[in-house]
Amino acid sequence: MTHRSRTLSFVLLLAAAGCGSSGAATTEAAPAVAAGVKELDVPAVAALVATNAAVVLDANGTATRTQFGIVPGARLLTSSSRFDVATELPANKASTLVFYCANSECGASHSAAERAVAAGYSDVNVMPAGIAGWKQAGQATAPAPRS
Repeated sequence: MTHRSRTLSFVLLLAAAGCGSSGAATTEAAPAVAAGVKELDVPAVAALVATNAAVVLDANGTATRTQFGIVPGARLLTSSSRFDVATELPANKASTLVFYCANSECGASHSAAERAVAAGYSDVNVMPAGIAGWKQAGQATAPAPRS
């Protein structure tokens, strides 16, 4: 298998893994960042995780979590678009929140982040690289908890 075909296979695997809690794959361009949401790269998120300076929220579905794992310590959202803000996000609306999903093609993290902004959270971030970019950057993952 050539490097190009391995790369294509990896991309197709990520697409098949889907994103969000619906498990539906997307082939659209990377989602736009909504007002009030900042993008963070993997090293910035890794620094926040290492110092417990943020609440990291996984907007992936079960299949993606099972396949790729999760960022260690991440809270698992029940749905990227229908999660219960009152019970799944911290009570302190000034908390630093970082949402992620499968990869840069997935919009689940952006959708979840927009809900947090609408609910009044002031420090809302997304990691567009997602769990795939996290792993590709050599960061450790934790197994997804069984439901």
